[in-house]
Amino acid sequence: MKHLLASGLLAIAIASATASTAQETIRFAVTDIDGMEAMQREMGPFKEAFEAASGLKVEFFPVSGRTVAVEAMAADQVDFVLTGPAEYVVFNARLDARPVVTWVRPDYYSTVVVLEDSPVKMPADLKGQMVSFGEIGSTSQHLGPVDLLAGQGLTYAVDYQPVFLNRNVAVEALIKGEIAGIGLNRTHLDSIAGKFPDQKFRVLVKGPQLPDDILLASAKVSPEVVETVRQTFADHGAEILAALTSTEENAKYIGGTFNPTVTDADYDVVRRMFENIGITEFTEFVGE
Repeated sequence: MKHLLASGLLAIAIASATASTAQETIRFAVTDIDGMEAMQREMGPFKEAFEAASGLKVEFFPVSGRTVAVEAMAADQVDFVLTGPAEYVVFNARLDARPVVTWVRPDYYSTVVVLEDSPVKMPADLKGQMVSFGEIGSTSQHLGPVDLLAGQGLTYAVDYQPVFLNRNVAVEALIKGEIAGIGLNRTHLDSIAGKFPDQKFRVLVKGPQLPDDILLASAKVSPEVVETVRQTFADHGAEILAALTSTEENAKYIGGTFNPTVTDADYDVVRRMFENIGITEFTEFVGE
């Protein structure tokens, strides 16, 4: 009897040890990477570095956009999602998703630009004009520039007409005088300066640093796992960032860092941006 009891206790001890050392798997999506092949290419080095630092196993869950990602989280198919500031607000409103860590992008701010010789000398000169923005609902290409103009007393779709043109098409329209200004982020400003070297652009309004891209967790993920993820970024940020930025697609994060002390209130500024375009409920993505 004693032998059987001892054997039983030993089996329980072995089973417990196995369970405690079993590698927890987290399902991970990125809203602006489409397909598994792209996920593996762009995020593979990050995955390897994060797994080594955290002891967690990362399972990629490819999505074809933000709507698919939020639906996947609602269906409990994904645990963590890397997304933009505006998208986070919707995830939080619909699913009570929690902020875990921000992926800080240096010089991440919005601008409104005009041609150097434009008659538009101040924001008020945009009244009655057409202004082009980037992707509808984008924090840096739409909501941010609109917020800059609101700060100058210009009401969206009242004092000026918003249009949404491909960036290069927008520059051509600006050159032809068909629109008066373009809302851009700093990276895209650099891009058009490179693609149109014969043109000079003037920044009419420049905004402050925007809230950053954010890794958020489903409300269904245990607090212990969320804390493990957060602490991994806090303790091993340098090596994770080095791996992340080893792929060309993640160059925007070069020189950045991770902020594990992020709170939901840090994104109230984005909620105000939604309100600038007449949205007071944050449960739907703009333009969808």
